Amino acid sequence: MKQADAFITKAHGEVGQAEKPVNKTKYGAFTKHDGQPWCGSFVMWCAHEIGFKDMPNVVYTPAGVSAFQAKKAWTSHEVAKPMPGDIVFFSFDGKGTEHVGIVVKDNGNGTITTIEGNTSPDVKPTGSQANGGEVALKTRAYKTSNTRHLPVFVVGFGRPKWTA
Repeated sequence: MKQADAFITKAHGEVGQAEKPVNKTKYGAFTKHDGQPWCGSFVMWCAHEIGFKDMPNVVYTPAGVSAFQAKKAWTSHEVAKPMPGDIVFFSFDGKGTEHVGIVVKDNGNGTITTIEGNTSPDVKPTGSQANGGEVALKTRAYKTSNTRHLPVFVVGFGRPKWTA
């Protein structure tokens, strides 16, 4: 199994896990940021659990973007060709990046399937997308021309150096 596949499998096994109480999780405890929004901590925990040591730190999402850019492993959303295991960065307020997740697959229609920590599942989409309290499988648009006509909140993608 490739590292990217193992990473996605680990993340998928966490779908449905919820914080108790607000922003308290094993993911935040792992990164020593418990009590804070934990989407980036979830990504870091999944990488650690499969033994991947080269994941740029995405706990603070703007720093994660900078780290991927410094490694020349960053692509903006409109020119991206997302791959399973890519790290996807979101802006729901249009002011930067405040959320991060894991690409499961490119759906071929301008959308991707993701697994994200600290979001709201699609069955209750009115919850916070950037601080919703649960690990969820999501469908997100990354192209403005997506055929599902979903709003585009994806800023770009970081590609870890996965090995076979």
